[in-house]
Amino acid sequence: MDKQFDVIIVGTGAAGLYGALNYPEDISVLLLSKKELTLSNSSFAQGGIAAVLDTGNDNYKLHIADTLIAGKYKNNLSAVEKLVTEGPGDVLALKDLGVEFDRDKFGRLLATLEGGHSRNRIVHHKDSTGKEVVEKLIKKASEKPNVTILDNALVYSIDKAEQGFYVGVLRDGENFVFGSSYCVLATGGIGRVYKYTTNSAIATGDGIMFAHLMGANIKHLSRVQFHPTAFNSMSDRERFLISEAVRGEGAVLLNCKGERFMFDYDTRGELAPRDVVSHSIMLEEKKTNSSHFYLDITHKDPEFVKQRFPMIYENCLEKGIDITKDKIPIYPCQHYLMGGINVDLDSRTSVDRLYACGECSHTGVHGANRLASNSLLEALVFSRRAAIDITNKIRKGGRKPIGEEPKKRSISGKKLPKGIRTGIREIMQQTYFVIPNLEHIDEAYRQVDSILSDLVTTEYEITTDYVEATSLATVAGIILEEVKEGINL
Repeated sequence: MDKQFDVIIVGTGAAGLYGALNYPEDISVLLLSKKELTLSNSSFAQGGIAAVLDTGNDNYKLHIADTLIAGKYKNNLSAVEKLVTEGPGDVLALKDLGVEFDRDKFGRLLATLEGGHSRNRIVHHKDSTGKEVVEKLIKKASEKPNVTILDNALVYSIDKAEQGFYVGVLRDGENFVFGSSYCVLATGGIGRVYKYTTNSAIATGDGIMFAHLMGANIKHLSRVQFHPTAFNSMSDRERFLISEAVRGEGAVLLNCKGERFMFDYDTRGELAPRDVVSHSIMLEEKKTNSSHFYLDITHKDPEFVKQRFPMIYENCLEKGIDITKDKIPIYPCQHYLMGGINVDLDSRTSVDRLYACGECSHTGVHGANRLASNSLLEALVFSRRAAIDITNKIRKGGRKPIGEEPKKRSISGKKLPKGIRTGIREIMQQTYFVIPNLEHIDEAYRQVDSILSDLVTTEYEITTDYVEATSLATVAGIILEEVKEGINL
């Protein structure tokens, strides 16, 4: 074993970073980032963080109700209550850590409206809230003497021992094994299992795969959220997100004829929850026989648009679209995962000493559909709760030997054939998109199962490509199996 820690956290998005900051300085923490520290879905979060901070115009009951309505009442009510009542404290903690939320002329935090919310409760940093949060958390985590951070560290194995874990890591061509008494998976989403996604390149479901291999309960993985307004550029696998907040500020959706259509499908119009809007777009596509859809905010003051959405403005401008003058081409694509590694209110999985938080976890907060800007809040609340629970256990039980260390695995082997990940993405895009193609589920499952079988029985070289291909095949297989069995319905 190269080194032992009290806690190993896999993932450096909001959940991993904020969680690390909540351990006292006598508890050693190793933070592992697959790529550079700033590459995470958290960094891509544009809209903001939903929290009841203005109790004069808002309250917990309203936020809870909005979350339940969006989640089709399939949420875990206890988890939602923890999220809503504890979340404001974590948002204020971010402010104290240096996160610069937008303010009005009196210095008060500005709160905007997003689809599915009944009140203006989303605090933000222009249209790049996630980037601001992650950068400030990285700075603070880097300053903590008890936190060791390794970037470009590929986790290729996690082995359960009697009193902890052994984590295999590839970094700069070297093969390491780190030990820990506790392990927290904060590896983010699964977006790269689809051909088109708003997710970052690291979102391949690695943590879910490792948890599954250790026997953890994986729940509702087929509850995948498709964002209705991603920039429609057929040449890009990674789609640039046009934030929910753009519709919150008055943008309207138009079909190929330049007509508004959302009120034909829902009385909330453009401010209906994401799954409703995405589903409506697909129905309108069948009706008009066209996949051309647009988001239009040209009726708003150009200077307001540029100042409120500077990142979206610049990114669209690079694509030849001036959002103050032009309609934005949009189309639904994969965006978020509501299911994942099943956890309790303290982020504990069904495997002893294994925790999960953030998008890779299933707290039950989101139900069947995530309410906008509840995701960063969930990452904060439940990573903090994990840190408190682990700290209490270490205080109470002391530090015990982890157990017998496994033999260090060989990373050499056959070269992985090209095209495996691309093949999985094609299968998922064609079979399980906004409106699933249920007739092809059985065949799709057989194809994915065959791919996974080859990956785990052939001695391939351990590389990023191999780990990610295995993760994607595992995730796709679980999703399709749930759909086959009607678990998510």
